[in-house]
Amino acid sequence: MTLRLSRVSAAVAAALAAPLAVWAAPAADEPVLSPVVVTAPQEEAPLKVVTDPKQPRQPIPAHDGADFLKTIPGFSEIRKGGTDGDPVFRGMSGSRLGILLDGQEIYGGCGGRMDPPTAYVYPESYDRVTVLKGPQTVRYGAGMSAAVVLFERDIARFRDPGVKFNGSLTVGSFGRRDEVADLRAGSQDFYVQASGTHAHADNYKDGDGKEVNSRYTRWNASGAVGWTPDNDTRLELSMAQSDGRAAYADRTMDGSKFARENLALRFEKARLSSLVQKVEALAYYNHIDHVMDNYSLRPQPAAGKFAAMNPDRTTTGGRFAITLTPLESLEVVLGADGKSDQHRIRSAMMKANADAATAFYEGLPYKQDMRFGQFGLFSEATYHLAPAQRIVGGLRVDWHEAKDSRPNMYSPATSPTNTTLGKEDRKTLGSGFLRYEQDLQNFAGRGTYYVGLGHVERFADYWERLEKDQDTGKSVFLSLRPEKTTQLDAGVNWKGADWNASVSGFAAKINDYLLINWDKGLTRNVDATTLGGEAEAGYQLAPNWKTQGTLAYVWGRNDTDGKPLAQQPPLEFRWSLLYDNNTYSFGALWRVVAAQHRYDLGSGNIVMNGKDIGPSGGFSVFSLNAGWKPHKTTLVTAGVDNLFNRTYAEFLSRTGSSLPGFVFPPNTRINEPGRTFWLKAQIAL
Repeated sequence: MTLRLSRVSAAVAAALAAPLAVWAAPAADEPVLSPVVVTAPQEEAPLKVVTDPKQPRQPIPAHDGADFLKTIPGFSEIRKGGTDGDPVFRGMSGSRLGILLDGQEIYGGCGGRMDPPTAYVYPESYDRVTVLKGPQTVRYGAGMSAAVVLFERDIARFRDPGVKFNGSLTVGSFGRRDEVADLRAGSQDFYVQASGTHAHADNYKDGDGKEVNSRYTRWNASGAVGWTPDNDTRLELSMAQSDGRAAYADRTMDGSKFARENLALRFEKARLSSLVQKVEALAYYNHIDHVMDNYSLRPQPAAGKFAAMNPDRTTTGGRFAITLTPLESLEVVLGADGKSDQHRIRSAMMKANADAATAFYEGLPYKQDMRFGQFGLFSEATYHLAPAQRIVGGLRVDWHEAKDSRPNMYSPATSPTNTTLGKEDRKTLGSGFLRYEQDLQNFAGRGTYYVGLGHVERFADYWERLEKDQDTGKSVFLSLRPEKTTQLDAGVNWKGADWNASVSGFAAKINDYLLINWDKGLTRNVDATTLGGEAEAGYQLAPNWKTQGTLAYVWGRNDTDGKPLAQQPPLEFRWSLLYDNNTYSFGALWRVVAAQHRYDLGSGNIVMNGKDIGPSGGFSVFSLNAGWKPHKTTLVTAGVDNLFNRTYAEFLSRTGSSLPGFVFPPNTRINEPGRTFWLKAQIAL
């Protein structure tokens, strides 16, 4: 199935030029833009962070999901250049971190993680982003031991016929230009929604003026039609298509195609009876078609060395859940979810020129290299012991299967014969958690403290199965044991009249942690221990002045080898000061990152060569922003990131690839952008 949607650039520009002609919805439903530049969304409930992706942020994120998530305490990013980094939460990445788009799981196609799931996320086209920390829910999929991230759209039933519009335009240094438009129209019974984004940036320069191969152009278009016969019913059909290209500083190829096609059908019905509070059903289709090559976005290689790879990935899945209230003090969610996931690939190697390479791979049929299937049953319940006391717990069981269809261990036909060709791996895995929550209230304010214990068993993913076994040197496809994480989470949230604070900490024991050694090209199981957490505090200094600080830390140890666990981010502190009188705002952000001396040379995660290369130095970056809200529906913000033009690199940054014309060799981390100016205009009607 192929969905055909035209490019969105012209449509976005036209939509941004015509907002005054929009027929606004009733005044009570009109959106109100906040002039506050978000620097660190806070934990509002136990292990839960909710933030609005439409609000401006500093430092300004790229158009993708990973760059957006790194503004949330506890998140880091494995950087590759300008875009498409891999998100990391509490030192964990890959399939340990669930990324759901409107409830749908998606996966990238690239064997080197050029396109992680967040590469296909356009945050500002969503209404809400929710982070659920730790293994403290079982409702959103299998194996998500670090956290679950939900990118969600909210389309409420229209009270009266009307139209709603959100649009923004962003321009900035290094040729940055983003356009976003979202239009929703409807009546009480029906609605339609259409949105589009277009993002472009040129190569950026670091603080020393050195150019980084990092330019990108991406676009996305989506639409939905819905039926809402009453306030408790919604039936929606949605579709999306996106594409783009991106240059990378960390590898010998760039991404010349990032095509995604999506179709989904959703049904929700609430308040069916005193027992049945809600019924939800979702079915979806998602297809990724990705091309990487060494000639589209960089200097041409020598004749006879033109190469391209074209993986694709198709995921179909569904979910059903029913929420029951058998007792006034008890709520139970029962459900099932499942998916089928097929990865295929075709390629062209050592061709005479670009046309020959492109024609060669396009003339080949796709060949499946791996296939995955999963089906799970889950139950999650909340029991109120008293009005201010509750227990939350859940259990799930998942049936997994994977089939290896690779004739050779690696992509080139000359690579070793695959000894697990045609073999299947099947596992039945369980997960669960139990958490106690207590609400508190006194003259100083109100809050909640909590403590929870969770356990997750994770099936090895596509990237982990690509490598070889350390004992035999042959395929590791069947020899990997499921990863088992048992984690204790505890914390407290508090809000007073003029201040708020939260602390969340964790300690985890991970048996059979899946660790990749890129210097040896192998994946193996080790035992590991991790601990850390996040702390946040804010204080209202005066009616229009507020200050806020956050601290995030994680510590990891490879217990099997008696050394640090690879790819763990260093201690990070952020402090912000904001003035806001509801018309004008001014703010400052100071980010301080400590040096990292704990590392494991050559070991890392599923990002291609995402490994520790040695220690990193600490750094600090200072940024400023300002905002003007001439009307509650219009907001203009501006800022300068890295005000003092510091030259620095993140510990988790990838290394360079000796690209001609650029200056980051394979043993050097890629530097971040130097001083960056940006301006953003938003309108919401």
